[in-house]
Amino acid sequence: MFFRRALERRSTDYTEYSLNDPALLDFLGISPSEVNVYGKNALKEATVYACIKILAESLSKLPLKTYREDENGVNKAVKHYLYKLLKLRPNPYMSASDFAKCNETQRNIYGNAYVNIETDEKGRIVGLWPIDAGKVRIWIDDIGLFSSKNHIWYEVDVGTERRKLMPNEILHFKSGVTLDGIVGVPPLDYLRATVENAAAAGRFINNFYKQGLQVKGIVQYVGDLNPEAQKKFREKFEEMSSGLKNSHRIALMPIGYEFKPISLTMSDAQFLENTELTIRQIATAFGIKMHQLNDLSRATHTNVAEQQRQFYVDTLLPILTMYEQEMTYKLFLDSELDAGYYVKFNVDSILRADIKTRYEAYAIGIQNGFLEPDEARAKEDLPPRPGGNQLIVNGNYIPLTMVGQQYMKGGGDSGQPSTEGNERNSGAASEN
Repeated sequence: MFFRRALERRSTDYTEYSLNDPALLDFLGISPSEVNVYGKNALKEATVYACIKILAESLSKLPLKTYREDENGVNKAVKHYLYKLLKLRPNPYMSASDFAKCNETQRNIYGNAYVNIETDEKGRIVGLWPIDAGKVRIWIDDIGLFSSKNHIWYEVDVGTERRKLMPNEILHFKSGVTLDGIVGVPPLDYLRATVENAAAAGRFINNFYKQGLQVKGIVQYVGDLNPEAQKKFREKFEEMSSGLKNSHRIALMPIGYEFKPISLTMSDAQFLENTELTIRQIATAFGIKMHQLNDLSRATHTNVAEQQRQFYVDTLLPILTMYEQEMTYKLFLDSELDAGYYVKFNVDSILRADIKTRYEAYAIGIQNGFLEPDEARAKEDLPPRPGGNQLIVNGNYIPLTMVGQQYMKGGGDSGQPSTEGNERNSGAASEN
């Protein structure tokens, strides 16, 4: 008992199975219910697949860049060796886009995504390798049972052996919900009933069409049939009337038989209403807006633009912040962190407005002196121009402390209104 309290495993074990373990069911591809939504099988449900795809692709299209902040401001650290690694190719086999998709997909399915940090003999990072989340366990030594500075480590099953990785050797990206701050909660574990409803609805529609839209019913026979005759007639009748090839064909009934349909229409079962509710529940859990799922029933041009902004603020921003903080802390040395290095996603592709709105915003920034012309051109992927690296401001602007001084005699020292300008103007008028 002492050992179990001191050393606790916080992640799902995918190698030691029990008869009722969801991991075993996922491994075998079976489910105790009629639909299987365990693990990767949840992607077979259209709404789950669409939500995870939207999140993965939204993340993959954002460039990840390195920056440095010092007393002179914030600048891109393009000469840092991690700049190319994060922006283009984290490892020889994956582009930065594929790398982001892989991590975000695993994070949403399993609640956790893991990346092994590969370094060379000099300690420089040379590759980032995603790990199958199902092969990682997290061990926690709460009371220091083992004499080690690290009370948390990761155990990775690589097939022939199990390797131990320290926290500084692995990037750990968690889901939006965590109960202990160490392990993310798999969202599909808590959405299983809702996802099963959606999968069951899809299976119902699939079977409905496969059966040629045939309704269920009872065949009534005046008389008595032995079990063998009942079985033979049922098989013959279903073969004659079921399936797409028999749809809309006339089924012949022998003399003495009568077919009475048992029909519960989709309207009676509120099928469409329940299906729409299920879709909205899944989309809400993943933070996806309905217009992103091509549901434009309540969409207008104005509220779609606002919903897109809300998608960034409410859904993507917490996810991006989690990625940025984890990578900044573990990819840079302490000396680099002290020097102000950090990583950040460029979200311009999400917040990018139409060309008219963008140009109006650039004009406001340039005319008010906080945006250089070349900075605006760079946002439109245009090259710099001579003189474009200077701040421009309207010369008529004056500090608030000087307001009204132009009307005071002697520049405001005497406190009397100045008539110098008026005299000069009247003199000029008389000369003309």
